[in-house]
Amino acid sequence: MLQNGLGELLAREVRGVTRFVDLFAGSSAVATHVAVKHRVPVVAYDLQLFSVVLAKAVLSRQFRVDSDRIWQSWFWRAADVQKSVRPPSVSNINRAVVASHRAWCASQCWSITKAYGGYYFSAVQATWLDALRQTIPPQEPEKSVTLAALISAASRCAAAPGHTAQPFQPTRSAKPFLVQSWLKDIVTECKADLSAISKIYANVEGQAEVADANDVAQTLSRGDLAFVDPPYSGVHYSRFYHVLESIARGECSAVSGQGRYPPRHERPRSRYSVSTESSDALKALFSAIAERGAAAVVTFPQRLCSNGLSGTAVMKLAKQFFNTERHWVASKFSTLGGNNEHRYARRATRELILVLR
Repeated sequence: MLQNGLGELLAREVRGVTRFVDLFAGSSAVATHVAVKHRVPVVAYDLQLFSVVLAKAVLSRQFRVDSDRIWQSWFWRAADVQKSVRPPSVSNINRAVVASHRAWCASQCWSITKAYGGYYFSAVQATWLDALRQTIPPQEPEKSVTLAALISAASRCAAAPGHTAQPFQPTRSAKPFLVQSWLKDIVTECKADLSAISKIYANVEGQAEVADANDVAQTLSRGDLAFVDPPYSGVHYSRFYHVLESIARGECSAVSGQGRYPPRHERPRSRYSVSTESSDALKALFSAIAERGAAAVVTFPQRLCSNGLSGTAVMKLAKQFFNTERHWVASKFSTLGGNNEHRYARRATRELILVLR
């Protein structure tokens, strides 16, 4: 969407604003885009720590960092840790090999390996993830930059269909995708992501924090521009990104289920993903933004979504508090596994963009 109209609209709207406040940072794509392209402080919020880490890695810096220097020290510390274990190799992957990886990983004490090894990651990948996570530099900005690189690499290597709700199984249809993922080199991917992230930084220093969007809305001021891209799924997003969240936290409690989920109390809950609460939550958010005198840009799929909201419903709620300017753009959305329906992982849609004043 940033390449399909949203980027141009944001460029127009950020002129002269005091702050750009991303209330649902997600992948941090929008917050990072604004921070890099425009001279305005960007503040990003999300319920999930992994999202905040991705945003902070860019928003908190106004300079490049030396990725080669950081990587050399980080890699050798991690290699020294990883050599203390002997994970089974990845070769001729079949059900028996997958079973052996799962059994070996389950016997280990490292949290990422124990929870996700043999499922989302091979034993080799999982032990490297643990070793790299344990040796993250303690000082900023190196800490945020390296952790963001590790999360990004893990996301691309995870043996799962675009998210981490459930891993690929060694079945006839899914095995090729599992093999493709397990053969990726976590170390190489992490080094590449560190290099890429180190090159981008904010024009004006900003910040990123874990917080609820509705709470943050109460702190906005006249002159702020809020970006509102709320959840559209009737299933909590923490179910789909728990692996990345565990890596961000550096620990994981006992997991269960096919998706290897942590306990519910470790997975953030959002009112926007509860069909009986989503409309009231969004109405309260719009009310708070309006009361504080801030403006907003809102995006939402046109279609009726599983959390009970649609582009039309969002627009009706917004009109209760704002003068609205409406745009539609072509986009794609993730089905987030399809909620037990057989359908493609991504589907074309029209996306509503509202400018609220």
